Amino acid sequence: MAVRDTASLLVGLLVLFHTWRAWAIVEVNMEDRVEVLRGDTAQITCMFTSDDGIGGMTIMWAYTTHLGERQNIYFQDSTMKLVDQGTPFTDRISVNGTGANGEVVLTINDVRLQDELDFFCSIKTLTDGSGEGRTKLKVFKAPDLPTIDAVQEVYSINEQSLSKIGVCEVKNGFPKPNITWYRDNTPLRSVQNVVNVEPSTTIESSGLYSVKSELSLKVRKEDKDAEFYCEVNYFVPGETRMTETSRINITVYYPSTAVNVWVESPKGLIKEGDTIELHCRGNGNTPSSEPTITHGGVETTLEANVLVLPNVTRLNSGDYRCSSMDLETFEEISGTTKVFVNYLDPAVVTPKDTVVHQGKELEATCNALSSLQTHVAWFKDGKEVSRGHILALEDATFNTTGMYVCVVTVPDIEGMETSGTLHVAVSGPPNIKNPDNTEIEETYGRSVNLSCLVRGFPVPSITWTTSDGKVLQTTSQKRTEEGVESVARIKVTSDITALCNASNEYGSDSVTFNIKATIYTTTQATTTTTTTTTTTSTTISSSTAGTANPPKKIKKESNGVIIAVLIICVLLLAVLGSVLYFLYKKGKICGRSGKQDLTKEKSNKDNIVVEMKSDNTEEAILLGVNGEKQPPSDQSGEYLDVQK
Repeated sequence: MAVRDTASLLVGLLVLFHTWRAWAIVEVNMEDRVEVLRGDTAQITCMFTSDDGIGGMTIMWAYTTHLGERQNIYFQDSTMKLVDQGTPFTDRISVNGTGANGEVVLTINDVRLQDELDFFCSIKTLTDGSGEGRTKLKVFKAPDLPTIDAVQEVYSINEQSLSKIGVCEVKNGFPKPNITWYRDNTPLRSVQNVVNVEPSTTIESSGLYSVKSELSLKVRKEDKDAEFYCEVNYFVPGETRMTETSRINITVYYPSTAVNVWVESPKGLIKEGDTIELHCRGNGNTPSSEPTITHGGVETTLEANVLVLPNVTRLNSGDYRCSSMDLETFEEISGTTKVFVNYLDPAVVTPKDTVVHQGKELEATCNALSSLQTHVAWFKDGKEVSRGHILALEDATFNTTGMYVCVVTVPDIEGMETSGTLHVAVSGPPNIKNPDNTEIEETYGRSVNLSCLVRGFPVPSITWTTSDGKVLQTTSQKRTEEGVESVARIKVTSDITALCNASNEYGSDSVTFNIKATIYTTTQATTTTTTTTTTTSTTISSSTAGTANPPKKIKKESNGVIIAVLIICVLLLAVLGSVLYFLYKKGKICGRSGKQDLTKEKSNKDNIVVEMKSDNTEEAILLGVNGEKQPPSDQSGEYLDVQK
């Protein structure tokens, strides 16, 4: 009975174990791939779920070698953690976590290129339930900056085969970088007989990739301005990156198919006297012979493709043909341009000089031959008086006389102009322009200039006379644009009337100048002498009532003033002596007469008047006693009264 019960218990336990094993299934989850840069640290996470507790669980990490073999690198259970020895990861790995939270992490330090392998995480429970996950470790290395080298600098479109343009290279990348050639912004792909892109790859001893790419193509004329460069694409964790090389240009030789010749300067219309600069250039750039320019059968070799023609005339107009020869194909090509030099001939004025009678009309013309439309204007004394090539002068007067300038301009070209002149004389009787002043006052003895401006044609004859018929000498006579100016010089010795007389075959005219002579007048202070007589003696006392005041001038005159003052002093002494002598003769003093009333005023006729007349060359003294021999009214002088 006991044996049977024991057997039943064992059978039941066996059934229970088999049933538990079916329930104890482990689920493991891992990332498909983990990406990391070479030299960095990689972390591979293993997440799992299990009904067993941590005590009955084992965790193992392994990887697949490059030969496809599976190699364990780590073991862990509830009692120990063990890193397998002798593997490439022995010294570089560690595992974090016990699995209690359903997660363990494998850490790989200093990741190498060879670490790009498959890694496995295996979870096994006590009841033999297990699960496994796998992660691919991807290792990256950014390459060095790419380089580009031009194979040569000069290419010809006449080359029959492909020309090698350049080489691009990028080194030390992982995984392998990719190179793409570009012409300007267009990627280049291999096309037979047109473009050839030849890449090559080198695996360095470090396991890194170096990639080189060579570009060859059939050079076209358009490639002369093209820019060639390379684009490099490479991988890093989580993205793809791109970098570009510097850009290179190539020199493309291509033959000229046409020659251009043009006027570089001046811009716009050309006129006589300009300097023309002609340029000649082919549309190719292959070596060619020195270009030549032919005009009027004369061939000229250019220097630096430029021909300079200084001070051109209308004879320089015409076709200019430029020619050159391509030294590769030995073909001659040429081009032509037309040059026209505008001209303006000197102005022709008809009539050149003319005479028109007063009141009549005059018509003159001004013409200048020109290659362009002209504009004509007439000027007199700097002012515009008419427009158009015809100048019409109506009702001519002496104001019409003068020089007229005809100016011909070309509005289309600045500075292109010419001119001519017309001298017009108006015939008629003389006409004297009214002088500014015909009433003149001038100091006696001085000279005055009289001016007379006469208009008329034929040129009038001018004479100067006085009112009494005396002919005056002409100082100067000259012709001006306004007429004839005559000048006479007259010395003023009295009041004078002078006449300017002008005459020609058509009549006469005159103008009168009245000249008034002015003199100096000087007033002398009165000197009084008083005589006292007694029975026993006679006493003569003389006192001066005042000192002489400065002379009062009617007309300012400085000549002889100092001499006049000296003479006046001498005269005073003489007059005093004369008075004493006169009184003596009359018995007024020294007992010759009785007592006299010395205080009695003398009448005006007892005054003694002294006159001194002075001019530039002489001095006259007129002496009058008791009113006799008074100076004439038309003479100037200085008067001294001495009262007896």
